[in-house]
Amino acid sequence: MARRFSASYLEEPVSSLATWARNLAVFAVVAAVVSIIIVRFGFLEMKPAITTFFGALACAALSILIGLGAFVAIWRNGTRGMSRILLAFLIDAVVLAYPAYLGLQYRKLPAIHDITTDPIDPPRFDALARLRSGDGTNTAVYAGLYSAEQQRVAYPDIEPVELEIPVERAYQIVHQLVNKRKWLVIDERTPQPRLPGRIEAVARTPIMGFREDVSIRISADGEDSRVDIRSSSRYFESDLGSNAARVTKFIDDLNTAADNEANKPARKPAPPPPKLPAKTVKK
Repeated sequence: MARRFSASYLEEPVSSLATWARNLAVFAVVAAVVSIIIVRFGFLEMKPAITTFFGALACAALSILIGLGAFVAIWRNGTRGMSRILLAFLIDAVVLAYPAYLGLQYRKLPAIHDITTDPIDPPRFDALARLRSGDGTNTAVYAGLYSAEQQRVAYPDIEPVELEIPVERAYQIVHQLVNKRKWLVIDERTPQPRLPGRIEAVARTPIMGFREDVSIRISADGEDSRVDIRSSSRYFESDLGSNAARVTKFIDDLNTAADNEANKPARKPAPPPPKLPAKTVKK
């Protein structure tokens, strides 16, 4: 009876280019995850973290090029490795998809990083100013009229919020919305008779966790109130629309909460307990 056997030298070899494409793709995703962890938890300065992230993107792009070369080689000499190429392309797509979207946003949106509802007198960064003094950070001073004009053209709907509720209640609603978003509150001050209320907090971007500073001013306007919001990236000249999206969503939620507050039916005072008849004492 003939004995079946297989030997490695009788099998078709695997394309070394396909193996390199897969290994580079795996390295790219690991480097990207490591860079995100570095940024979110502050293990290193911003520049090394960003360098690591761009290095991961470069590895993913190189993996695609090598994968294309491996595909040509397999087509010509019939070696194996197509599954490794497809796996590499899948991983590269995962790594590059979101940065590619951000690249499109960068080309479409203005290169500004400071968004506010009041460009003439924006809410100040007082406590947050101390956190924006490191190397590579943006200044706490508002970017100026040029940024205001860029904002007006790109985001015309960002305006001060006028609420038909007392300033004390407006401050409470703003505080609840800030806590709901789990922003890190750095400083807060309740409204005073001649002094507006203020909340300074730190928000984080969803994936990379970049810190973006928020200052909210709650002022009395007669019996009503006015809320001004400012959101500014701590790093980079362009925020890719993140601050405008944050301010717009906050304005929408604030208006909704204030409308619900105004539409609440007035509570009727509880009726007083009935008076018991006076006891008569028999003599």
